[in-house]
Amino acid sequence: MTTSEPQPAPKKTTVRIGGASGFWGDSMVAAPQLVKLGRLDYLVFDFLAETTMSILASARARKPEMGYATDFVEIAMKSVLAEVKRQGVKVVSNAGGINPHGCAAALQALAEAEGIALRIAVVEGDDVSTQMPQLRENGTRDMFTGEALPEKVLSANAYLGALPIAAALAAGADVVITGRCVDSAVTLGPLMHEFGWTSDDFDLLASGSLAGHIIECGCQATGGLHTDWEDIPDWAHMGYPIVECQADGSFVVTKPEGTGGKVIRANVIEQLLYEIGDPGAYLLPDVSCDFREVVIEQVGPDRVRVGPARGYAPPASYKVSATQLDGFRCAGSMIFIGIDAEKKAVRTAEAIIERTGEILQQMGLPPFSSTFIEVIGSEWLYGPHSRTRQVREVTMRVVANHPQKAALAMFAREIAPSGTSWAPGTTSPGGGRPAVSPLIKPFAFTLAKSEVPTAFVLDGERHAVALPAAARSSGPAAAAADPQPFTGDDEEQVALRLIDLAWARSGDKGNLSNIGLVARRPEWMSLLWSRITPDFVRSYFAHLVHGKVERFHLPGTVSMNLLLHDALDGGGPSSMRMDPLGKGMAQMLLDATVMVPRRVAEAATGAR
Repeated sequence: MTTSEPQPAPKKTTVRIGGASGFWGDSMVAAPQLVKLGRLDYLVFDFLAETTMSILASARARKPEMGYATDFVEIAMKSVLAEVKRQGVKVVSNAGGINPHGCAAALQALAEAEGIALRIAVVEGDDVSTQMPQLRENGTRDMFTGEALPEKVLSANAYLGALPIAAALAAGADVVITGRCVDSAVTLGPLMHEFGWTSDDFDLLASGSLAGHIIECGCQATGGLHTDWEDIPDWAHMGYPIVECQADGSFVVTKPEGTGGKVIRANVIEQLLYEIGDPGAYLLPDVSCDFREVVIEQVGPDRVRVGPARGYAPPASYKVSATQLDGFRCAGSMIFIGIDAEKKAVRTAEAIIERTGEILQQMGLPPFSSTFIEVIGSEWLYGPHSRTRQVREVTMRVVANHPQKAALAMFAREIAPSGTSWAPGTTSPGGGRPAVSPLIKPFAFTLAKSEVPTAFVLDGERHAVALPAAARSSGPAAAAADPQPFTGDDEEQVALRLIDLAWARSGDKGNLSNIGLVARRPEWMSLLWSRITPDFVRSYFAHLVHGKVERFHLPGTVSMNLLLHDALDGGGPSSMRMDPLGKGMAQMLLDATVMVPRRVAEAATGAR
């Protein structure tokens, strides 16, 4: 085994990186589009949402050779491998999941079948599952809930950074496959390699991480999920994102010519805010980022320039994402048509739970761990803000968790009989009985970097990657100053929906939901800050959010980030809600009404 440190490549003035995947399941058109039209230096893929790790853990439990994102090999790389090799495009992907060597072996087999010579590097070190007994004995606890670590785990993987990726590229890898790493690392690694950025170039590392953050969700940077969705053309042919990166850390977001979608400033800011917490302390393995003063500007059609970010020393620990088997889950549904459809749906779901609960008792089995009811089509998630009246078509969704699979097999059988037993207008959505699936519960904790040795394997040789010595920096600046106080409260006030004043996007981190809110006009930020307070947001979402609400100001983009704690019923695979990832939270907030001066309302409604 040798020890390897990243070595800079010959200097380039611009590095073009295309983001071909925002999650496992993204479109098969992405990689061919970017390779054919993108004029790329690098093609990068992000597959590993927290929920995905749970899916991969379950897959490996059934088949030990699995545990990686098969689409990467079987769909994406199969479609572009020959052209990637011809053009000299390097590929970096975290598709390895919890079995990166299995992923590499599958890709190598594909390359050999096509007669293509390919040097594939595999990053190792993220799997810390063998340390779990000792960590539990040492009293390590979940970083969010404070609970003790479970006795048995399916997987435990540290979020690695970009250093081993950069080192593997410096060693001559054509493709780098990682297991668990932070999403932005697949972009930062190539930039460190190409520009010779070192581990203490904190501002540059923060800027490169921001480039990765912007493209890590695919089309979300090219018009996808934009608040003003009707302004985004040609969804069927959406362009996937490209960043043109400079050595000073700045970059331009664009897309292949002739593709659909639109690269616009507002949408890129939405993506900057997506799934972050404190924008002055966005913590990554390689750097702690400060995005508050980043400036984003439109510089041409489908071209948005993102200015450099600030950075400081990274944490001394890695975050570890782990999973455990927490019983089983079954979610079934029925459709209700006619007068009082919502009432019929609720009563039916309650009857199913009551009946099956009694059957469990008769069988001598424990009760359900938890149950949940939703009525889709009645604005159920809106709670007290629902505007529906006399809904006549709805879907009832009833969910149950139980320690034993057999109990939920009975529950699944007892849903369909409601179609002939109770409410008129009841029908089935089709598809047969709902499946019973393992309930994979995620948890997280921190682990000192010194306890997680990292390396990469290339051409059968393992190269250790030395971590830099703990660095010192000045740390983040003080909290950004609040916007100037709003001075229009003495004017005539009228009601206005928030969507007329702001763009917004929301996402999740475990049981946290964040809502990024961007002022449509800079002069409206003071008004927004005075109206969209933590108390306002907490009150508006009182039926969903059970923790505190934090608020952060980003002067550079004239925006704010709202962080909602205990907001997603556990989040990810733990949540029983129809929106476990908080995707709808921003949409619901944008529908809220605030009081504004009449002159602002007239300007806002006239502009949309």
